[in-house]
Amino acid sequence: MVVPRPTAPCPTAPCPTTPRRAARALAGLLAGAGVAHFAVPRPFDAIVPRALPGSPRTWTHVSGAAELALAACVALPRTRRVGALAAAGFFAAVYPANVKMARDWHHRSAPLKALAYGRLPLQLPLVGWALYVAKRAEGRG
Repeated sequence: MVVPRPTAPCPTAPCPTTPRRAARALAGLLAGAGVAHFAVPRPFDAIVPRALPGSPRTWTHVSGAAELALAACVALPRTRRVGALAAAGFFAAVYPANVKMARDWHHRSAPLKALAYGRLPLQLPLVGWALYVAKRAEGRG
């Protein structure tokens, strides 16, 4: 008699919940950031590149609203793929604000400078995370 070995829940392939969890976490990150743009806008106003027309507060609110919309799209399975692709583009588009923050913080203390410069390479994993979610979204073509 052969006794089956106990196996991990997903021994040979990624767990089916992993893409779902990644999508939920991405949606949560986007939603949290979007809410922060409205709840505490001043830090976001400060990193809006000066080259953009209009008031920094307007750009802060627009980017916050975009993050909330992206969060909703990523959270819903029917719109997850397009929402995650748009989130990847969004993460790339806001990179100049992170560069501005790093340049503006050159006179700050070493830990704050490290934070500002440390954010720069973190944008790439965010793009990758969004692309991962898009690639594994249900109903993709």
